[in-house]
Amino acid sequence: MAWSAALIIIAALAGVIGWSGYPLTLPFAMLFPALWALAGSRTIASLVSAAYFLAASRGLPQGVANFYSSDLWPGLFLWLAASLSFVVVHTLLWTSRPGGWRAPRFLLASALMAVPPFGIVGWAHPLTAAGVLFPGWGWLGLAAAMVGLAVMTTRASRIAAIVLSGLWLWSAATWTAPPMPDGFRGVDFDMGQSLGRDGTLERQRDLIASVTRAGGQGARIVVLPESALGFWTPSVERLWREALANNDITVIAGAAVIDPQGYDNILVAISADNAGILYRERMPVPVSMWQPWPRLVGQAAGARAHLFANPTVELARRRIAPLICYEQLVVWPILQSMLQQPDAIVATGNGWWTAGTSIVAIQNASTIAWARLFAVPLVSAFNR
Repeated sequence: MAWSAALIIIAALAGVIGWSGYPLTLPFAMLFPALWALAGSRTIASLVSAAYFLAASRGLPQGVANFYSSDLWPGLFLWLAASLSFVVVHTLLWTSRPGGWRAPRFLLASALMAVPPFGIVGWAHPLTAAGVLFPGWGWLGLAAAMVGLAVMTTRASRIAAIVLSGLWLWSAATWTAPPMPDGFRGVDFDMGQSLGRDGTLERQRDLIASVTRAGGQGARIVVLPESALGFWTPSVERLWREALANNDITVIAGAAVIDPQGYDNILVAISADNAGILYRERMPVPVSMWQPWPRLVGQAAGARAHLFANPTVELARRRIAPLICYEQLVVWPILQSMLQQPDAIVATGNGWWTAGTSIVAIQNASTIAWARLFAVPLVSAFNR
């Protein structure tokens, strides 16, 4: 009993420390497969899995309460519901058989949690640590991290832990943040929930002024956060194109386009000569944005999920991998984008609802780790 309790407590600590919002703590998440393998029964394996996932996603209840201006109960319900996929997958694939049986089963669980449908809530994936342990290794580093995770479930877990610890120490000693792509500049805001909801001319002019200032500092492509422009309409397009008429600046900004069936969460690209939709979000936030169930009965729904569409986009003769908010917390969007060898990652978010949590920091840490793994420049723009 004491041994099982220790495994559960350590799993929770691995979730808290690994997903604290600092890139260099991500390798603590790689303790999870060893703890999962050491569970003495399927019940303990499920409790270890729950402890890790719930600790890693601990900011969700407060975030939901902020978003809906409610108490913690709805957030607690969604928090527990979101953990079900992770817990069920790892519980069903756990085995009491030692040796080679556990490693392939854990790799299967990891694969299931990386892609839809389970991957839609595949947060806190230990594979994210690959960017810290194997920076610049790309797909080879991803494969090496997978091997490390698999070995952590075997009798050679102590040797694997020593090797991974050595790699972690070396990485920490030589760590550098991913560079920003040449000519890009991300603009962060602290406008709370008014960003995207204040559609006044004054707000648009404030945003234009921020872009102009960034252009004056040498930026040629300025990135604004998710939802920055509100609804994308012909009037908004005309206002921005006229404002940029005397500037050699291209703006990438978040917005939304709506129709009777729902809406798309998008990034638009605007310059004096042209403007249009650059990217449609592949995975909006489940429940609060993505609500597929009304469509089953022919009713209007929330944001559409373009699950495997537009993994990269072309802008100014560069191939860009866009990631909007929630896409930075799950695995398949970034890996799908990396298959097309982008020149830069553009990460945007509107995290006003995460006040009092580390969710935005975790998003940033995750994106930084992936950018370091594939040695791709990164520019980000967030609103808090």
